[in-house]
Amino acid sequence: MRIRVQLVWVFFFFLSGIGYAQKVGLVFSGGAAKGLAHIGVLKALEENEIPIDYVVGTSMGGIVAGCYAAGMSPDQIEALVLSDDFLRWVNGQPEKGFNYYYNKPDDNGSFVRFDLSLDSALSLNINTAIASDLTLNFALAERLAQPTATARNNFDSLFIPLRVVAAEIFTQTQVILRSGLLSDALRATQTVPLFYSPIRIDGKFLFDGGVYNNFPVDVAQSEFQPEIIIGSNVSSKVYQDYPFGEDEKLISRSLLYMLLDKSDPSKIPSNGVYIQPNLERYTAFDFARAKSLIDSGYVQTLRQMAEIKSRIAPASLRPCDVVAARRNQFNSRNKPLLIDHLRFDGFTPGQQRYISRFFKRYDRPLNLRDTKAGYFNLMSTRFFQTIYPRIFLQEDEKFALEFSRRPLNDFQLDFGGVIATRSISHIFLGLNYFHFNRALTHGEANFYAGNFYKSVQLKARINVPNAGQFFIEPQATFNDWDYLQSRDLLFGRFNPTVLRRIDRMVGVSLGRPIGELYRASVHAFHLNNDDEFIDTKVLVSTDTLDELSLDGSRYGLSISTNTLNRKQYADDGTAIRFSIDRFNLLQRWEPGSTSVTAEDVRSQANWWRLRLTLEQYFKRGVYSSGLYLDGVFSNQKPFANYFSTISSAPAFLPLQDSRTLLLRNFRAFNFVAAGWRNVLSLRKNLDFRLEGYLFKPFESIVESRVQQAALVRDITQVYFAGTAGLVLHSPVGPVSLSVNYYDDPANQWNMLLHVGFLVFNRPSLD
Repeated sequence: MRIRVQLVWVFFFFLSGIGYAQKVGLVFSGGAAKGLAHIGVLKALEENEIPIDYVVGTSMGGIVAGCYAAGMSPDQIEALVLSDDFLRWVNGQPEKGFNYYYNKPDDNGSFVRFDLSLDSALSLNINTAIASDLTLNFALAERLAQPTATARNNFDSLFIPLRVVAAEIFTQTQVILRSGLLSDALRATQTVPLFYSPIRIDGKFLFDGGVYNNFPVDVAQSEFQPEIIIGSNVSSKVYQDYPFGEDEKLISRSLLYMLLDKSDPSKIPSNGVYIQPNLERYTAFDFARAKSLIDSGYVQTLRQMAEIKSRIAPASLRPCDVVAARRNQFNSRNKPLLIDHLRFDGFTPGQQRYISRFFKRYDRPLNLRDTKAGYFNLMSTRFFQTIYPRIFLQEDEKFALEFSRRPLNDFQLDFGGVIATRSISHIFLGLNYFHFNRALTHGEANFYAGNFYKSVQLKARINVPNAGQFFIEPQATFNDWDYLQSRDLLFGRFNPTVLRRIDRMVGVSLGRPIGELYRASVHAFHLNNDDEFIDTKVLVSTDTLDELSLDGSRYGLSISTNTLNRKQYADDGTAIRFSIDRFNLLQRWEPGSTSVTAEDVRSQANWWRLRLTLEQYFKRGVYSSGLYLDGVFSNQKPFANYFSTISSAPAFLPLQDSRTLLLRNFRAFNFVAAGWRNVLSLRKNLDFRLEGYLFKPFESIVESRVQQAALVRDITQVYFAGTAGLVLHSPVGPVSLSVNYYDDPANQWNMLLHVGFLVFNRPSLD
């Protein structure tokens, strides 16, 4: 009898061993771009029916774990990070279709910007974040609002129970996030200090969890007590030996390297499995190589699949169709993402009304497209790019979009300039101040200082989101150009241009958006220009200069757009500008000693001008081709003499240094011009450019025997310009070495090396 009872107990014990379902916890380390390999780990585990009962992650491991816990399949997560949108999130660029041009500022020579904020104690604080998070923040809020609502803000009620690790640096402790908005948790855990701005959760600023726990195996054990832990670590020492010769370039990333070296494989218990994909060929910034990173995680997990299955009882295996059915059941409970309410945290009533008007033109509730349109329209003004968005379900079971006020950038300081092998080098300084209440006012002052070019520009743009949104922009610009200084420091120049031009422009512009990509503006300016020049090719010390003065008004209309990916040496995007202008100027000319005429000229110069410029790139992989078109049509007449006419005529300026040269053959009152740009990416940030252009004047401006301007029609006359060179896109702007050719006797060939942006304020006659 006793033997029979013992056999029964053995039988039941055997059955219980077969039917016992082990709980498996999955842990993902931080590692920036390398963390994308965790997606491959997930794919391999699901395909081989390995159960996943809990997920814990830090930094990028927290992002992947959170997306999985939110009900996304490994294939869906992979498709997401392989999309064009993903790189835009990482780089802080708006999603396609939401790149609003209306608030885009004019290009200037800056290559670095410091964002400053003034607090209530009148202390000036520097925003130390070097990356924009405006697109990433909305992407997380948008994609995680529904599963957060389904789980009622409880991470245990997600598709897979989740823990996310963050860091609180003031008390130097880790923070385990178990509830709240999932988007907040994932945003907090990847906030690398100095790279992204931190966000507040429960009143505390939180940072990247890798600061204190980059491989949170202990969190999985204490929170979930799983029988089996599978740990995927993508963090390893970046350099086994000190990187002599590279350390200066790498020091700016030192904080990230410190975070990447905190993973300890020994944390995995003896009955667990440690997975470390081979990622030696990748860096923490290789987001563009997402597919290879995912494949590395997938391959390594398959290599260890026998080991993994040896730890897990056969009864615990979970078929793919069972997992898919559970995931579908969870996702089917998601409520439609429609925004019924706008909420504000930290804004005055006047500021709330201003922000709300960006969403007024859309019907309530807001669908996702309209919500994005309002958000990215608002964020197209740099001042608002520190605002943090949240999407959550309210007590009335309707979604709300909340804007939280982080320190706003009241002050911005721009610095830049250019160093060149011709004496066109200069420095640039820009000062910006913002005042925000019922309207947004942006005051701006920028300064250029160099031998060839000096400039001061003052602007005050008032953005008013009433009557469909418009701006008022008074401005004053002073430009000083000295073409005699534009000499070649390496090879010299034998035919310098003796021209000193000072142009002044004071007036106002009124503008409004046209759709998402275009801006229309009307403008009225008072112009006052002074030119000093000679009428011969040789200047001697006893010569006196001709003096030309232009004084009067300019008013007109312009329509423009610009989606180029760079303000100089672009290889993607489109820029279009159409303008129509009326000039009413009083011309006063006093001849100098080089003039054959001794009589002063005082006359009225009135004309209309239409101009259309198009720059369009077609990018395919490492090669990009660009079309450049320019055309001018006007009824402008010659001025007092030839040189005053040619210097004031519209110019075709296709190359980077065209504005620093007086190209007589590329100026005409009426012309069409076209060019083709070829850009080959040799390696990351290094391009080879080959460009060619044709310029066709309808009437060439030529000099008569008595130094007068004559208009000559020649249907066969066409002028050529071209360039070939290398461009390195560096943190301080482009580094360009080029050989340039112009079909112009005085400036035919030149070689130019420059570092920084060759960008100038717009001249008064342009």
